[in-house]
Amino acid sequence: MSKFHDYIKDVFNWNEEMKRFLESEDVEKDAELWVKLDKFSGVIEKLDGQLDIEELNALQSRVDELHNDVEQYFSRRQPVGHIYINEPFIPAGGHSLPPLPYGYDSLEPYIAEEIMRLHHTKHHQSYVDGLNRAEEMLKKARQDGDFKLVKHWSRELAFHGSGHYLHTIFWNNMSPSGGGKPSGALLGEIEKYFGSFEQFKKHFSEAAKQVEGVGWAILVWSPRSRHLEILQSERHMLLTQWDTIPILALDVWEHAYYLQYKNNRADYVNNWWNIVNWKDAEERFQKASQLKWKPF
Repeated sequence: MSKFHDYIKDVFNWNEEMKRFLESEDVEKDAELWVKLDKFSGVIEKLDGQLDIEELNALQSRVDELHNDVEQYFSRRQPVGHIYINEPFIPAGGHSLPPLPYGYDSLEPYIAEEIMRLHHTKHHQSYVDGLNRAEEMLKKARQDGDFKLVKHWSRELAFHGSGHYLHTIFWNNMSPSGGGKPSGALLGEIEKYFGSFEQFKKHFSEAAKQVEGVGWAILVWSPRSRHLEILQSERHMLLTQWDTIPILALDVWEHAYYLQYKNNRADYVNNWWNIVNWKDAEERFQKASQLKWKPF
């Protein structure tokens, strides 16, 4: 029962976070998005017992729908060729830990609650803190004209910044109702470049299993070559291929799986496919693929 209440608390906090975000953006109180969030608050407040798997999936689908509504709302408010006057801007040192779009136990049995809680609240938080610290110190260096430690803080900026951004992608790349395979344009591009979805999946899995030390397997879109590609990244930023946009990212640092899978990274990678959020990957691909540079 405690897991259920923790999940409901996480969902409620997420909904309140979205409301605070709308307030910070001066979104009119009678906007459709406010109405949906208020209705969802009412649904959450009335929950007083354990949900079965079907009801839980329905609740998660509603969370996903609201998340998409928020993105689409602000996308519509930014006309092509113009910048919305209140477009969010993060000042140096102003990053914060994003809320998970699901409960800490929602990805079980594939990823344990304990891992998700530690991974999000401890490890991801440390990257946010490190990124803020690096930005603040580089800002101070600019103000003081003292760049003796610019090499150190630039490294910290790359490491913690990449850790923060990749983890933010990673959380949304997963869903309790995930798995299967993509559809539409993303599936077409995968089949076009990798031959088939099965060949892509095998390639991505092996890339993840064979990352040296700690790091990531990442599906990216390359605006220059105009095709998808699979990369490995050691730590968060080594082996990066610049001018590419991440679409799907799998964390294979030991803290992402060791408490549950011990040193068996392969089982973690194989099970991860059951929770891939292809809807999120498809949306990222749709936006990324619009960017195309002159091919060379």
